[in-house]
Amino acid sequence: MSSSKTFRQLNGPLGRQVQVEGRNYLYFGGTAYLGMPVDPDFLCLYQEGLGRFGINNGTSRNNNIQLGIYDEAESAAATRFGAADSLILSSGYLAAQLCVRALSSAGQLEYAPGCHPAVWLENADVPAGSFTNWAEGFVARVNASSRQDWILVSNSMNNLLPEIYDFSFLKRISTDKRILLLVDDSHGIGILDQASGVYRGLKALFASENPNIEVMVVASMAKALGIDAGLILGTQARISACRRTNEFVGASPPAAAALYAFIQGERLYEKAYAKLKTLQEQMHVALSDREDFCYVPGFPVYLSRDQDLGTRLMEKDMLISSFPYPDQDGPALNRIILCSWHREEDLKTLVNAL
Repeated sequence: MSSSKTFRQLNGPLGRQVQVEGRNYLYFGGTAYLGMPVDPDFLCLYQEGLGRFGINNGTSRNNNIQLGIYDEAESAAATRFGAADSLILSSGYLAAQLCVRALSSAGQLEYAPGCHPAVWLENADVPAGSFTNWAEGFVARVNASSRQDWILVSNSMNNLLPEIYDFSFLKRISTDKRILLLVDDSHGIGILDQASGVYRGLKALFASENPNIEVMVVASMAKALGIDAGLILGTQARISACRRTNEFVGASPPAAAALYAFIQGERLYEKAYAKLKTLQEQMHVALSDREDFCYVPGFPVYLSRDQDLGTRLMEKDMLISSFPYPDQDGPALNRIILCSWHREEDLKTLVNAL
């Protein structure tokens, strides 16, 4: 079982366990943080949606005949995550590309370090290095510039290390500058600051003291939210502009059944989040005296500095996220990822092995 290729041809869904050649492994990887892809109640809602709406809808959202579920899902998403309006597309990549292209002419476009390729335009100049160090330079550069309008594109976090970014540095920018902050929250939506939502939280951060700072959020809904779709959150004016783009007019929407499950499954998301939070608290206690792990409260990813951890856990029938990044020829990045599908006994087995 030492070949990594063995695990690239699984014939079943990813969940708390995966089976390879008749052998079961506890699985601590992936991005399904809330466990929705295999949650029985969520699957029932999805199947109910299939019965109502069929498998797919290949028509443009500009078609004269429309399914009402799309407007309902966008209204539900805006309410759930604290935005004035939202737009839902077939993938997070499409949502990100549409949004960045629609905004790119509204000011000087700047990227923060580590931005996901989904938000890159051609020849994107994405800086390397520390987010905190870069932020200091960005404030100085904007304040010294004669330009008035700026668009800052950033992830909400670095999900690999992990690190959650603090955007309060933008408060130090002169109020005669207009800043549009576009945040990719694909790994945070549904679990990061879940009580208020990252979009609502960022709006509250700037609020009345910084009316020159506007926030938009893009996200893949295929991670914690468990459906194949992409989301844009923002003001009604910005969302209306996105609706007029060729990318939106020309693209087919996501499956209506998935959006039905998203709307009807709010209680299931809340239940899964509460379970994940309990697992995280237990994991934090278990790792409290360990200096070989890096993690942040609120995000269920635990980076190990032990280069051999993935191999040794595999020998104990546990699989974690273990692959070279960013250098494909470099050392493996070993991360333990908790999901709501895990049980307390799974966590005890893992902790004992650690």
